Amino acid sequence: MRVIVFLFFITLFFNCNSSNQVARENRLPNIVYIFADDLGYGDLGCFGATDIATPSIDRIAREGIKFTNLYSASSVCSPSRAGLLTGRIPQRMGINAVFFPESFTGMSPEEVTIAEMLRKENYSNGMVGKWHLGHMEKYLPLNQGFDSYFGIPYSNDMESVVYMRNNEAIEFKVDQRLTTQRYTAEAEKFIEEKKEEPFFLYLAYNMPHVPIYASDDFLGISNGGLYGDVIQEIDWSVGQVLKTLENYDLLENTLVVFSSDNGPWLVMEDHGGSAGNLREGKQYTFDGGMKVPTVAMWKGKIPAGKVYEGMCTQMDWFPTIAAITKTDLPKDRSIDGKDLSSVLFSDGKRVSDGFLFFDGAKLEGYRSGAWKIKLPYAGYPGSHWKHAVPAHDTLLFNVEKDPGERNNLFATNKSKSNQMVTEMHAAYASLDSLPPSLMVRSNADESHLEYLKSKREK
Repeated sequence: MRVIVFLFFITLFFNCNSSNQVARENRLPNIVYIFADDLGYGDLGCFGATDIATPSIDRIAREGIKFTNLYSASSVCSPSRAGLLTGRIPQRMGINAVFFPESFTGMSPEEVTIAEMLRKENYSNGMVGKWHLGHMEKYLPLNQGFDSYFGIPYSNDMESVVYMRNNEAIEFKVDQRLTTQRYTAEAEKFIEEKKEEPFFLYLAYNMPHVPIYASDDFLGISNGGLYGDVIQEIDWSVGQVLKTLENYDLLENTLVVFSSDNGPWLVMEDHGGSAGNLREGKQYTFDGGMKVPTVAMWKGKIPAGKVYEGMCTQMDWFPTIAAITKTDLPKDRSIDGKDLSSVLFSDGKRVSDGFLFFDGAKLEGYRSGAWKIKLPYAGYPGSHWKHAVPAHDTLLFNVEKDPGERNNLFATNKSKSNQMVTEMHAAYASLDSLPPSLMVRSNADESHLEYLKSKREK
């Protein structure tokens, strides 16, 4: 009798394990998208950094795929995030500038985000970190497809920095030295709570956007000053996320992506990052402002050690995630991203190699294949918030041979120049009419101050 009972429980144990294994294999994949803020192309070990150690992010590149030509949707924060989450260029949404705490606008709830798309497949969607797509309640994550939110709703240098939990401000005194650790704990908690169901975790750090802070455990550990310490703490955080996925045996069913919203804020000097061999940085449509370091892994699915050198964009993740989760794309709007499934899992290529560069609502350039053209620019003298760039006429670069955009071929290759101009205007015309830019802030009426000043001067 004891033998029969023993055999019964052994059989039950193996049947349960077998059923769990089948269920896990048939389950839709988890998505973890990790976004840094103002991280430069040259700030990671796997992209050439020698003064900053990033073993966890390098692991993603080593065990998955590294993208060497992935462009953000914008060279500044809010538009780039809108492009990522919707798969659409931000100009289609009128999001051409950065939202502020005094903004009464935000990304329209009528837009369809990755989170809203995945809700159709019963995903649990969690957002941790910097939102920056409008802080009025109607624009916050819970009204954009997410089930939970914790973080700072805009940039960490703006007025009224607070921690929000869902739609409520819960802490008004934020110790930013601990922000990366707080976000890490929230991300780990979300994974633990949702481990039995498909989930989408969007983890968006506030750093290395200035002001930069690191916790005591990371101060002085890098060879890159405080900036390097901040990056190494972010790398630690990425490692904790990977470790949590491993602890719950989820790594083989999870797509993990790490990227940045735009290039480094060079005017911040040693508190800003490095664009590596690329030209300029944040706020400019040269590649230093738009091309972002991006790596992705899915253990057992994406072949280890892949390097994709073809052009792709941050908007591509929207249709890619739709494809791998077998979710239908919205049919009532234009989606600008392209499905990268064949790039991730085989030797395929992105179906298009054209990309328009905008500064806000203004068209500034176009890339097609190896070639990039930039329209004339009046120059910028420099300020405390944006570094100086001299004026230039029309520029033409072969960015495969000249990634630093140094050798202007516009005058010496007229046929290619004319072809690129024609293609650029055709691509722009195909967008049809674009909406006006959303108002992100308005000037205060300070006529009373002028009145008092004039009165006192009499």
